[in-house]
Amino acid sequence: MASSLVSSPTSSFLKKIAFHKCKKQVSKKIVSVMAPQQSERKTYTTGSVKTGMTMTEKILARASEKQQLNPGDNVWVNVDILMTHDVCGPGSIGIFKKEFGEKAKANPDYKGVCHVALAQEGHCRPGEVLLGTDSHTCTAGAFGQFATGIGNTDAGFVLGTGKVLLKVPPTLRFVMDGEMPHYLLAKDLILQIIGEISVAGATYKSMEFVGTTVESLNMEERMTLCNMVVEAGGKNGVVPADSTTFKYLEDKTSVPYEPVYSDAQASFLSEYRFDISKLEPLVAKPHSPDNRALARECKDVKIDRVYIGSCTGGKTEDFLAAAKVFLASGKKVKVPTFLVPATQKVWMDIYTLPVPGSGGKTCSQIFEEAGCDTPASPSCGACLGGPKDTYARMNEPKVCVSTTNRNFPGRMGHKEGQIYLASPYTAAASALTSYVTDPREFLC
Repeated sequence: MASSLVSSPTSSFLKKIAFHKCKKQVSKKIVSVMAPQQSERKTYTTGSVKTGMTMTEKILARASEKQQLNPGDNVWVNVDILMTHDVCGPGSIGIFKKEFGEKAKANPDYKGVCHVALAQEGHCRPGEVLLGTDSHTCTAGAFGQFATGIGNTDAGFVLGTGKVLLKVPPTLRFVMDGEMPHYLLAKDLILQIIGEISVAGATYKSMEFVGTTVESLNMEERMTLCNMVVEAGGKNGVVPADSTTFKYLEDKTSVPYEPVYSDAQASFLSEYRFDISKLEPLVAKPHSPDNRALARECKDVKIDRVYIGSCTGGKTEDFLAAAKVFLASGKKVKVPTFLVPATQKVWMDIYTLPVPGSGGKTCSQIFEEAGCDTPASPSCGACLGGPKDTYARMNEPKVCVSTTNRNFPGRMGHKEGQIYLASPYTAAASALTSYVTDPREFLC
Protein backbone atom coordinates (compact mmCIF):
# COMPACT_ATOMS: atom_id res chain seq x y z
CA MET A 1 0.00 0.00 0.00
CA ALA A 2 1.39 3.38 -0.94
CA SER A 3 0.94 6.32 1.38
CA SER A 4 2.19 9.83 1.97
CA LEU A 5 3.40 11.55 5.12
CA VAL A 6 0.77 13.49 6.96
CA SER A 7 2.19 14.54 10.31
CA SER A 8 5.28 14.75 12.48
CA PRO A 9 6.24 13.80 16.03
CA THR A 10 6.63 16.49 18.63
CA SER A 11 9.90 18.30 18.28
CA SER A 12 9.93 19.66 21.82
CA PHE A 13 10.88 16.62 23.83
CA LEU A 14 10.99 12.88 24.11
CA LYS A 15 7.49 11.51 24.01
CA LYS A 16 8.13 8.48 26.16
CA ILE A 17 11.00 6.48 27.56
CA ALA A 18 9.94 2.92 28.33
CA PHE A 19 9.34 0.91 30.62
CA HIS A 20 5.97 1.12 32.38
CA LYS A 21 2.55 -0.43 32.23
CA CYS A 22 -0.19 1.78 30.93
CA LYS A 23 -2.98 2.21 33.49
CA LYS A 24 -5.36 3.82 31.05
CA GLN A 25 -8.15 1.85 29.51
CA VAL A 26 -6.87 0.26 26.34
CA SER A 27 -8.31 1.56 23.12
CA LYS A 28 -8.59 -0.83 20.20
CA LYS A 29 -8.76 2.00 17.69
CA ILE A 30 -6.00 2.03 15.12
CA VAL A 31 -5.07 5.36 13.62
CA SER A 32 -4.78 4.94 9.87
CA VAL A 33 -1.84 6.42 8.06
CA MET A 34 -4.31 8.66 6.25
CA ALA A 35 -6.10 9.79 9.42
CA PRO A 36 -5.26 12.91 11.46
CA GLN A 37 -2.68 12.27 14.17
CA GLN A 38 -4.34 12.03 17.58
CA SER A 39 -1.46 13.43 19.59
CA GLU A 40 0.63 16.55 20.05
CA ARG A 41 2.29 16.10 16.69
CA LYS A 42 1.77 18.99 14.31
CA THR A 43 1.13 18.75 10.61
CA TYR A 44 4.10 19.96 8.62
CA THR A 45 3.56 18.66 5.09
CA THR A 46 2.06 21.04 2.58
CA GLY A 47 1.59 18.71 -0.34
CA SER A 48 2.15 15.23 -1.66
CA VAL A 49 5.56 13.57 -1.49
CA LYS A 50 7.52 14.40 -4.63
CA THR A 51 9.67 11.27 -4.61
CA GLY A 52 8.68 7.84 -3.35
CA MET A 53 10.17 6.80 -0.02
CA THR A 54 10.72 3.52 1.77
CA MET A 55 9.22 2.75 5.18
CA THR A 56 12.43 3.65 6.99
CA GLU A 57 12.80 6.91 5.08
CA LYS A 58 9.19 7.85 5.87
CA ILE A 59 9.51 7.15 9.57
CA LEU A 60 12.69 9.19 9.85
CA ALA A 61 11.22 11.99 7.72
CA ARG A 62 8.24 12.30 10.03
CA ALA A 63 10.45 12.09 13.12
CA SER A 64 12.72 14.85 11.80
CA GLU A 65 9.87 17.04 10.49
CA LYS A 66 11.05 16.74 6.91
CA GLN A 67 8.84 16.31 3.90
CA GLN A 68 11.48 14.38 2.00
CA LEU A 69 14.56 12.37 2.97
CA ASN A 70 17.06 10.44 0.90
CA PRO A 71 19.67 7.83 1.84
CA GLY A 72 22.78 9.54 3.17
CA ASP A 73 20.97 12.55 4.63
CA ASN A 74 22.01 13.44 8.18
CA VAL A 75 19.06 14.52 10.31
CA TRP A 76 18.14 15.22 13.91
CA VAL A 77 15.45 12.71 14.80
CA ASN A 78 12.87 13.08 17.57
CA VAL A 79 12.84 9.84 19.58
CA ASP A 80 9.62 8.17 20.76
CA ILE A 81 11.03 5.39 22.95
CA LEU A 82 14.39 4.93 24.65
CA MET A 83 15.30 1.67 26.34
CA THR A 84 18.43 1.56 28.44
CA HIS A 85 19.66 -1.44 30.35
CA ASP A 86 22.32 -2.25 32.89
CA VAL A 87 23.89 -5.69 32.85
CA CYS A 88 24.10 -6.33 36.58
CA GLY A 89 24.16 -10.05 35.97
CA PRO A 90 23.34 -12.33 33.05
CA GLY A 91 20.53 -10.52 31.29
CA SER A 92 19.61 -8.22 34.15
CA ILE A 93 18.18 -4.94 32.95
CA GLY A 94 17.19 -1.63 34.44
CA ILE A 95 14.47 0.00 32.38
CA PHE A 96 13.76 3.70 32.56
CA LYS A 97 10.75 5.79 31.72
CA LYS A 98 10.13 9.49 31.30
CA GLU A 99 6.83 11.27 30.83
CA PHE A 100 6.35 14.97 30.22
CA GLY A 101 7.37 16.73 33.41
CA GLU A 102 8.26 13.48 35.18
CA LYS A 103 11.70 12.59 36.45
CA ALA A 104 13.31 9.57 34.80
CA LYS A 105 13.55 6.59 37.10
CA ALA A 106 14.32 2.90 37.05
CA ASN A 107 11.51 0.39 36.85
CA PRO A 108 11.87 -1.84 39.94
CA ASP A 109 10.09 -4.79 38.33
CA TYR A 110 12.45 -7.22 36.62
CA LYS A 111 10.97 -8.16 33.26
CA GLY A 112 13.70 -10.20 31.61
CA VAL A 113 15.35 -9.68 28.24
CA CYS A 114 14.54 -6.13 27.14
CA HIS A 115 13.89 -6.80 23.44
CA VAL A 116 11.08 -9.24 24.15
CA ALA A 117 9.73 -7.39 27.19
CA LEU A 118 9.39 -4.15 25.20
CA ALA A 119 6.97 -5.84 22.82
CA GLN A 120 5.04 -7.60 25.58
CA GLU A 121 4.57 -4.31 27.42
CA GLY A 122 3.22 -2.47 24.35
CA HIS A 123 6.18 -0.18 23.62
CA CYS A 124 6.67 -1.36 20.04
CA ARG A 125 4.30 0.62 17.82
CA PRO A 126 4.16 1.17 14.05
CA GLY A 127 5.63 4.38 12.68
CA GLU A 128 7.63 5.32 15.78
CA VAL A 129 11.34 5.59 16.54
CA LEU A 130 12.70 3.27 19.22
CA LEU A 131 16.31 3.32 20.36
CA GLY A 132 18.05 1.06 22.84
CA THR A 133 21.51 0.55 24.28
CA ASP A 134 21.89 -2.91 22.78
CA SER A 135 22.51 -4.01 19.20
CA HIS A 136 19.46 -6.29 19.09
CA THR A 137 17.08 -3.38 19.65
CA CYS A 138 16.38 -3.90 15.92
CA THR A 139 13.98 -6.67 17.03
CA ALA A 140 11.20 -4.07 17.37
CA GLY A 141 11.26 -3.44 13.63
CA ALA A 142 8.82 -6.35 13.42
CA PHE A 143 6.13 -3.82 14.37
CA GLY A 144 6.77 -1.44 11.48
CA GLN A 145 8.90 0.70 13.75
CA PHE A 146 12.37 2.19 13.19
CA ALA A 147 14.41 0.47 15.90
CA THR A 148 18.16 0.38 16.27
CA GLY A 149 20.89 0.13 18.88
CA ILE A 150 22.93 3.11 20.10
CA GLY A 151 25.79 3.69 22.53
CA ASN A 152 25.50 5.00 26.07
CA THR A 153 26.76 8.46 25.07
CA ASP A 154 24.02 8.80 22.48
CA ALA A 155 21.50 7.48 25.01
CA GLY A 156 22.55 10.19 27.45
CA PHE A 157 22.06 12.80 24.75
CA VAL A 158 18.58 11.42 24.01
CA LEU A 159 17.72 11.57 27.72
CA GLY A 160 18.67 15.23 27.79
CA THR A 161 17.25 16.43 24.48
CA GLY A 162 14.86 13.84 23.12
CA LYS A 163 16.81 13.79 19.87
CA VAL A 164 19.54 11.85 18.12
CA LEU A 165 21.56 12.53 14.97
CA LEU A 166 21.12 9.76 12.39
CA LYS A 167 22.19 9.15 8.82
CA VAL A 168 19.31 7.87 6.68
CA PRO A 169 20.19 4.33 5.54
CA PRO A 170 19.46 2.97 2.07
CA THR A 171 17.04 0.04 2.03
CA LEU A 172 17.51 -3.56 0.93
CA ARG A 173 14.20 -5.29 0.22
CA PHE A 174 13.70 -9.00 0.84
CA VAL A 175 10.64 -10.48 -0.83
CA MET A 176 9.72 -13.90 0.58
CA ASP A 177 6.84 -15.71 -1.07
CA GLY A 178 5.50 -19.23 -0.96
CA GLU A 179 3.82 -21.36 1.68
CA MET A 180 5.99 -21.80 4.76
CA PRO A 181 6.84 -25.51 5.15
CA HIS A 182 5.74 -26.95 8.50
CA TYR A 183 9.34 -27.80 9.42
CA LEU A 184 10.68 -24.26 9.03
CA LEU A 185 10.71 -21.29 11.38
CA ALA A 186 11.72 -17.65 10.96
CA LYS A 187 15.22 -18.52 12.19
CA ASP A 188 15.71 -20.55 9.00
CA LEU A 189 14.59 -17.56 6.91
CA ILE A 190 17.04 -15.10 8.45
CA LEU A 191 19.91 -17.63 8.33
CA GLN A 192 19.16 -18.04 4.62
CA ILE A 193 19.30 -14.29 4.08
CA ILE A 194 22.49 -13.75 6.08
CA GLY A 195 24.10 -16.66 4.28
CA GLU A 196 23.11 -15.03 1.00
CA ILE A 197 24.41 -11.51 1.67
CA SER A 198 27.12 -12.19 4.34
CA VAL A 199 27.64 -10.62 7.76
CA ALA A 200 28.65 -7.36 6.05
CA GLY A 201 26.04 -7.41 3.31
CA ALA A 202 23.68 -4.94 4.98
CA THR A 203 26.19 -2.69 6.74
CA TYR A 204 24.37 0.52 7.72
CA LYS A 205 21.38 -0.42 5.60
CA SER A 206 17.73 -0.96 6.35
CA MET A 207 16.38 -4.45 5.68
CA GLU A 208 12.71 -4.47 4.71
CA PHE A 209 10.88 -7.83 4.76
CA VAL A 210 7.75 -8.32 2.64
CA GLY A 211 5.89 -11.05 0.78
CA THR A 212 3.23 -13.67 1.44
CA THR A 213 5.52 -15.73 3.66
CA VAL A 214 6.23 -12.76 5.93
CA GLU A 215 2.52 -11.93 6.06
CA SER A 216 1.82 -15.45 7.34
CA LEU A 217 4.24 -15.13 10.29
CA ASN A 218 3.00 -14.31 13.78
CA MET A 219 4.54 -11.38 15.65
CA GLU A 220 7.13 -13.39 17.57
CA GLU A 221 8.39 -14.98 14.37
CA ARG A 222 8.63 -11.54 12.77
CA MET A 223 10.64 -10.46 15.80
CA THR A 224 13.09 -13.30 15.14
CA LEU A 225 13.43 -12.12 11.55
CA CYS A 226 14.26 -8.53 12.53
CA ASN A 227 16.32 -9.53 15.56
CA MET A 228 19.22 -10.82 13.48
CA VAL A 229 19.53 -8.03 10.88
CA VAL A 230 22.42 -6.71 12.95
CA GLU A 231 24.21 -10.01 12.26
CA ALA A 232 24.25 -8.89 8.61
CA GLY A 233 25.48 -5.43 9.64
CA GLY A 234 22.02 -3.90 9.24
CA LYS A 235 21.06 -0.57 10.80
CA ASN A 236 17.47 -1.71 11.22
CA GLY A 237 14.99 -4.29 10.01
CA VAL A 238 11.34 -3.55 9.35
CA VAL A 239 8.13 -5.42 8.53
CA PRO A 240 5.02 -3.56 7.29
CA ALA A 241 2.30 -3.41 9.94
CA ASP A 242 -0.87 -5.36 9.13
CA SER A 243 -3.85 -6.97 10.85
CA THR A 244 -1.52 -9.36 12.70
CA THR A 245 0.35 -6.38 14.13
CA PHE A 246 -2.80 -4.51 15.08
CA LYS A 247 -4.34 -7.54 16.80
CA TYR A 248 -1.19 -8.12 18.85
CA LEU A 249 -1.25 -4.52 20.07
CA GLU A 250 -4.98 -4.39 20.90
CA ASP A 251 -4.61 -5.14 24.61
CA LYS A 252 -1.08 -3.82 25.02
CA THR A 253 -1.22 -0.08 24.36
CA SER A 254 -3.65 2.84 24.38
CA VAL A 255 -1.19 5.14 22.63
CA PRO A 256 -2.36 6.10 19.11
CA TYR A 257 0.03 5.09 16.39
CA GLU A 258 0.32 5.78 12.69
CA PRO A 259 1.78 3.08 10.43
CA VAL A 260 3.54 3.94 7.20
CA TYR A 261 4.30 1.86 4.13
CA SER A 262 6.84 2.05 1.34
CA ASP A 263 5.62 3.89 -1.73
CA ALA A 264 5.15 1.95 -4.94
CA GLN A 265 7.79 4.18 -6.55
CA ALA A 266 10.23 3.92 -3.63
CA SER A 267 13.85 3.27 -4.54
CA PHE A 268 15.58 0.22 -3.03
CA LEU A 269 19.32 -0.31 -3.16
CA SER A 270 18.78 -4.00 -3.98
CA GLU A 271 15.91 -6.48 -3.97
CA TYR A 272 16.23 -10.17 -3.13
CA ARG A 273 13.51 -12.73 -3.85
CA PHE A 274 13.07 -16.13 -2.23
CA ASP A 275 10.67 -19.01 -2.81
CA ILE A 276 10.39 -20.19 0.79
CA SER A 277 8.41 -23.30 -0.16
CA LYS A 278 11.70 -24.77 -1.46
CA LEU A 279 13.83 -23.91 1.58
CA GLU A 280 15.20 -26.60 3.88
CA PRO A 281 16.14 -26.37 7.61
CA LEU A 282 19.43 -24.52 8.05
CA VAL A 283 22.21 -23.99 10.55
CA ALA A 284 25.04 -21.47 10.76
CA LYS A 285 28.25 -23.37 11.43
CA PRO A 286 31.09 -21.98 13.57
CA HIS A 287 32.28 -19.29 13.70
CA SER A 288 30.05 -16.88 11.80
CA PRO A 289 26.28 -16.34 11.37
CA ASP A 290 26.76 -16.37 7.58
CA ASN A 291 28.46 -19.80 7.54
CA ARG A 292 25.22 -21.31 6.26
CA ALA A 293 24.65 -25.02 5.72
CA LEU A 294 21.70 -27.38 5.41
CA ALA A 295 21.02 -29.13 8.71
CA ARG A 296 21.04 -32.49 6.93
CA GLU A 297 24.54 -31.78 5.63
CA CYS A 298 25.79 -31.62 9.23
CA LYS A 299 24.27 -34.90 10.39
CA ASP A 300 27.70 -36.29 11.32
CA VAL A 301 28.52 -33.41 13.67
CA LYS A 302 28.50 -34.78 17.24
CA ILE A 303 27.24 -32.27 19.79
CA ASP A 304 27.59 -31.96 23.56
CA ARG A 305 24.65 -29.75 24.46
CA VAL A 306 21.64 -27.75 23.27
CA TYR A 307 20.64 -24.24 24.35
CA ILE A 308 17.15 -22.83 23.74
CA GLY A 309 16.79 -19.20 24.77
CA SER A 310 17.87 -15.56 24.20
CA CYS A 311 16.12 -12.59 22.58
CA THR A 312 16.25 -14.56 19.33
CA GLY A 313 15.04 -17.97 20.43
CA GLY A 314 13.64 -17.63 23.95
CA LYS A 315 10.10 -16.43 23.21
CA THR A 316 6.90 -18.33 23.92
CA GLU A 317 6.52 -19.51 20.32
CA ASP A 318 10.10 -20.81 20.37
CA PHE A 319 9.43 -23.04 23.36
CA LEU A 320 6.14 -24.23 21.90
CA ALA A 321 8.06 -25.20 18.75
CA ALA A 322 10.67 -27.15 20.72
CA ALA A 323 7.94 -28.88 22.74
CA LYS A 324 6.25 -29.90 19.49
CA VAL A 325 9.37 -31.79 18.39
CA PHE A 326 9.82 -33.51 21.76
CA LEU A 327 6.15 -34.45 21.80
CA ALA A 328 6.27 -35.87 18.27
CA SER A 329 9.34 -37.98 19.04
CA GLY A 330 8.23 -39.44 22.35
CA LYS A 331 11.94 -39.80 23.17
CA LYS A 332 14.35 -38.39 25.73
CA VAL A 333 17.19 -36.00 24.98
CA LYS A 334 20.69 -37.48 24.70
CA VAL A 335 22.60 -34.35 25.67
CA PRO A 336 22.08 -31.67 28.35
CA THR A 337 19.36 -29.36 27.06
CA PHE A 338 19.18 -25.94 28.67
CA LEU A 339 16.00 -23.84 28.55
CA VAL A 340 16.19 -20.11 29.30
CA PRO A 341 12.98 -18.10 28.74
CA ALA A 342 13.43 -14.48 27.68
CA THR A 343 10.97 -12.90 30.13
CA GLN A 344 8.86 -13.58 33.19
CA LYS A 345 5.82 -13.83 30.96
CA VAL A 346 7.46 -16.47 28.78
CA TRP A 347 8.42 -18.40 31.91
CA MET A 348 4.77 -18.37 32.99
CA ASP A 349 3.63 -19.44 29.52
CA ILE A 350 5.96 -22.45 29.66
CA TYR A 351 4.17 -23.62 32.80
CA THR A 352 0.59 -22.73 31.85
CA LEU A 353 -0.05 -22.78 28.10
CA PRO A 354 -1.15 -26.15 26.66
CA VAL A 355 0.86 -27.33 23.66
CA PRO A 356 -1.42 -27.92 20.64
CA GLY A 357 -2.04 -31.61 20.06
CA SER A 358 -0.65 -32.64 23.45
CA GLY A 359 -3.92 -33.39 25.21
CA GLY A 360 -3.48 -30.42 27.51
CA LYS A 361 0.17 -30.84 28.45
CA THR A 362 2.25 -27.72 29.00
CA CYS A 363 5.74 -27.09 27.66
CA SER A 364 7.19 -27.68 31.11
CA GLN A 365 5.58 -31.10 31.34
CA ILE A 366 6.84 -32.10 27.91
CA PHE A 367 10.33 -30.80 28.67
CA GLU A 368 10.41 -32.78 31.92
CA GLU A 369 9.28 -35.98 30.17
CA ALA A 370 11.99 -35.44 27.55
CA GLY A 371 14.68 -35.10 30.22
CA CYS A 372 15.54 -31.44 29.65
CA ASP A 373 16.90 -29.23 32.40
CA THR A 374 14.27 -27.35 34.38
CA PRO A 375 13.53 -23.98 32.70
CA ALA A 376 15.78 -21.36 34.27
CA SER A 377 14.94 -17.86 35.43
CA PRO A 378 14.54 -15.35 32.59
CA SER A 379 17.81 -13.83 31.40
CA CYS A 380 20.21 -13.50 28.49
CA GLY A 381 22.02 -16.41 30.14
CA ALA A 382 24.87 -18.04 28.30
CA CYS A 383 24.16 -16.25 25.03
CA LEU A 384 26.65 -13.53 25.99
CA GLY A 385 29.02 -15.78 27.90
CA GLY A 386 29.11 -13.92 31.19
CA PRO A 387 30.91 -14.94 34.39
CA LYS A 388 32.00 -18.56 34.76
CA ASP A 389 29.09 -19.36 37.07
CA THR A 390 26.52 -18.24 34.48
CA TYR A 391 23.86 -20.88 33.97
CA ALA A 392 24.61 -23.04 30.87
CA ARG A 393 27.79 -21.14 30.04
CA MET A 394 30.32 -23.17 28.04
CA ASN A 395 33.35 -23.38 30.32
CA GLU A 396 34.93 -26.14 28.23
CA PRO A 397 35.50 -26.48 24.47
CA LYS A 398 32.17 -28.15 23.75
CA VAL A 399 29.91 -28.26 20.69
CA CYS A 400 26.51 -26.65 21.12
CA VAL A 401 23.40 -26.26 18.96
CA SER A 402 21.82 -22.97 20.01
CA THR A 403 18.82 -20.80 19.16
CA THR A 404 20.88 -17.68 19.89
CA ASN A 405 22.18 -15.14 17.37
CA ARG A 406 25.99 -15.22 17.35
CA ASN A 407 28.55 -18.00 17.15
CA PHE A 408 31.81 -16.08 17.23
CA PRO A 409 34.71 -17.65 19.20
CA GLY A 410 34.04 -17.21 22.91
CA ARG A 411 30.48 -15.94 22.45
CA MET A 412 28.95 -18.47 24.85
CA GLY A 413 32.00 -18.75 27.06
CA HIS A 414 34.96 -20.84 26.01
CA LYS A 415 36.91 -19.39 23.09
CA GLU A 416 37.33 -22.86 21.58
CA GLY A 417 33.67 -23.75 21.88
CA GLN A 418 31.75 -24.44 18.68
CA ILE A 419 28.25 -23.04 18.24
CA TYR A 420 25.78 -24.10 15.55
CA LEU A 421 22.99 -21.54 15.27
CA ALA A 422 19.62 -23.13 14.53
CA SER A 423 15.87 -22.85 14.88
CA PRO A 424 14.07 -24.26 17.95
CA TYR A 425 12.89 -27.15 15.73
CA THR A 426 16.44 -28.06 14.73
CA ALA A 427 17.78 -27.51 18.25
CA ALA A 428 15.18 -29.84 19.77
CA ALA A 429 15.73 -32.50 17.10
CA SER A 430 19.49 -32.33 17.68
CA ALA A 431 19.00 -32.77 21.43
CA LEU A 432 17.19 -36.04 20.74
CA THR A 433 20.01 -37.54 18.66
CA SER A 434 23.19 -35.87 20.00
CA TYR A 435 24.02 -34.87 16.42
CA VAL A 436 23.04 -31.85 14.34
CA THR A 437 19.68 -33.07 13.06
CA ASP A 438 17.17 -32.03 10.43
CA PRO A 439 13.83 -31.65 12.30
CA ARG A 440 12.01 -33.43 9.47
CA GLU A 441 13.16 -36.65 11.12
CA PHE A 442 10.54 -35.99 13.79
CA LEU A 443 8.07 -33.62 12.15
CA CYS A 444 6.03 -35.60 9.64
